Amino acid sequence: MSLIDREQGAADVPSVPPAGSRRATPTVADVVRAVTAGALPVRITGYDGSAVGPADAGITLAVRSERGLSYLLTAPGDLGMARAYVSGDLELGGVHPGDPYEALRVLKDELKLRPPSLAEGLALVRGLGWERLMPPPPPPQEAAPRWKRMVNGLRHSRTRDSTAISHHYDVSNAFYELVLGPSMTYTCAVFRSPDDTLEQAQAAKYDLVAGKLGLKPGMRLLDVGCGWGGMVRHAAREYGVKALGVTLSRAQAQWAQAAIEREGLSELAEVRHLDYRDAPREQFDVISSIGLTEHIGVRNYPAYFRALGGRLRVGGRLLNHCITRADNRAPHRSGAFIDRYVFPDGELAGPGRLISEIHDAGLEVHHEENLRQHYALTLAGWCRNLVAHWDECVAEVGQGTARVWGLYMAGSRLAFERNEIQLHQVLATRNGPRGVNGYPLRPDWSA
Repeated sequence: MSLIDREQGAADVPSVPPAGSRRATPTVADVVRAVTAGALPVRITGYDGSAVGPADAGITLAVRSERGLSYLLTAPGDLGMARAYVSGDLELGGVHPGDPYEALRVLKDELKLRPPSLAEGLALVRGLGWERLMPPPPPPQEAAPRWKRMVNGLRHSRTRDSTAISHHYDVSNAFYELVLGPSMTYTCAVFRSPDDTLEQAQAAKYDLVAGKLGLKPGMRLLDVGCGWGGMVRHAAREYGVKALGVTLSRAQAQWAQAAIEREGLSELAEVRHLDYRDAPREQFDVISSIGLTEHIGVRNYPAYFRALGGRLRVGGRLLNHCITRADNRAPHRSGAFIDRYVFPDGELAGPGRLISEIHDAGLEVHHEENLRQHYALTLAGWCRNLVAHWDECVAEVGQGTARVWGLYMAGSRLAFERNEIQLHQVLATRNGPRGVNGYPLRPDWSA
């Protein structure tokens, strides 16, 4: 018998066909029960009419096709679920696709997975057909696996980095305007209060960075990985700083330069389409790196911080702002979903590794701050924007890509809330002879 609409308690008991009878094809519900333990926190329905889990559950999952089931079976874990969800073969009910936070929270906290026994697994595969183990082609939003990316060069080579950056940042400037809001700032904001608007919090972040760098009129700022030029424009407009930003995304550079001209900041601000390694080898007064370190590769940290230090005048300050692991011993590479759908080749290290590398590059670290909780609030704000502009976003980039963003941002919010990942700002100086760096006895900026 199948598991169609069984009582929850009965669903925990495996079905056993009568002796000598021919076993029926397993249902979607049978598969779910084979890989879960205990009471289900959600209702799961199948394209075959089967269902399992409480009928009154607030969150529902619908496996809508055989392809969706194959995605789940051939890539167990977050990658298979992402493929089925992005393709539309798996539907989430009870949440908006622009912010599936509550569904992810329930699944993470209450769904108990178990590996099926060898006998169970073989019986399921025989019943479903061995062709179920042939992975369907992935959705077009998925990047190639790491081994296939070798055609674009070794990991974190210039060509491969450019391709990875383009995959994430060249989606659509119009889409980013809808999700990020008027500031076009795609990095962690700083909230004085949870009631702050996203725009207030992003301005506060830029002011915090400016304060830590000690920006003053006439200074020269280099902002590497500048995105759409938010820090460059803020520094020029609010502090009279001559600011240069560089980004590997051509779409970002074009948008940023147009915004600079539109705001009448061309005399002070500029954004170029450049690899950070090709930034001018001049002596800048200050350097900011806001959200770039995640993309360069942990093994490249020494060369990265040496490159930045070499472009910093004696006594100048460097502010590095990036996502980190919560544990210095955690693996650097991201999970399958993030690597294939969000940040190909992205890597994170713990804050201890980050500080050590800055220190070992010959810079003196003066201050470190963890903004983990602020990033959770930032992501919640971006999800609200995506929900509010869902139809426009889908019209711009398609439903699959919009689903990727809702899933990624809601999942990241949960990870920041649970202290699985963090966001650290590290402030350092390039010292002169005998340790002279001009840094004050106490910080001259306010947190």
